[in-house]
Amino acid sequence: MEGLVLKLAVTPALIGAASLASRRWGAAVGGWLVGVPFTSGPVALFLALDHGPSFAASAAVGMLLGTISQAVFCLAYSWSAGRGAPWPAALLSGCAGFVASTAVLGLLGLPLLPASLATLLSLAGALRLARRSAPGEPRGRESPARLPRWDIPARMAVATAFVLALTAAAPALGPYLSGLLSPFPLFGAVLGVFMHRSEGASPAAGLLRGLLLGLFAPAAFFVALSALIEPLGVGPGFACAVAAALAAQGLTLRMLPPGGAPVPRGGR
Repeated sequence: MEGLVLKLAVTPALIGAASLASRRWGAAVGGWLVGVPFTSGPVALFLALDHGPSFAASAAVGMLLGTISQAVFCLAYSWSAGRGAPWPAALLSGCAGFVASTAVLGLLGLPLLPASLATLLSLAGALRLARRSAPGEPRGRESPARLPRWDIPARMAVATAFVLALTAAAPALGPYLSGLLSPFPLFGAVLGVFMHRSEGASPAAGLLRGLLLGLFAPAAFFVALSALIEPLGVGPGFACAVAAALAAQGLTLRMLPPGGAPVPRGGR
């Protein structure tokens, strides 16, 4: 019962805070922010509390590799959008890329060290590809889109449902597959589709490039978590993982393009 209450409290609080912050900045910064593991992080915590540190350590390796699938989603969506595809087709392309990547990674079963190297190389390569294939963007700083009032409550509800469903299915799926599925870029997809519909392909691609930069934070988080949760325990292991994610997020902040710098909303 306590675990259910924690899930119902922590997940929407994290998503609500992240969404409110992203409303005040442009697309690239918004994507960078939602790269933080706001869904897969709580999933890992609940798996540790429900099934123990060993289960969570194995799941963390899957979550680490799941960042590769997130990168594939971003590239596939951006590639389709940049070639004139409407948002449903671009979203379908991104989801297909995520599923295909997850299927391949699910067959490999990599341990932590090779998984870490594969993730780092994949994210670096994805960033390079995204920059080379980016659609033309307007000069200057971008203005954040005005979202409807129901947007943040809807995100919170969807995230909570996702966490509840995945943690409930985890015993049947196993730690590795649970980990691979949990990093699906739910909020990057929602924000990308909204921007694609309202502002066009270029802002959506900018958001997804920001998300690619943000993926170094969850990668650092899950490397630290998988390595440390068993020897240190749940609390210290998660504390070290959060510290690693914050360090990575601070480093990638310097890499955001000038057009993705914070812009005050004004009047709100």
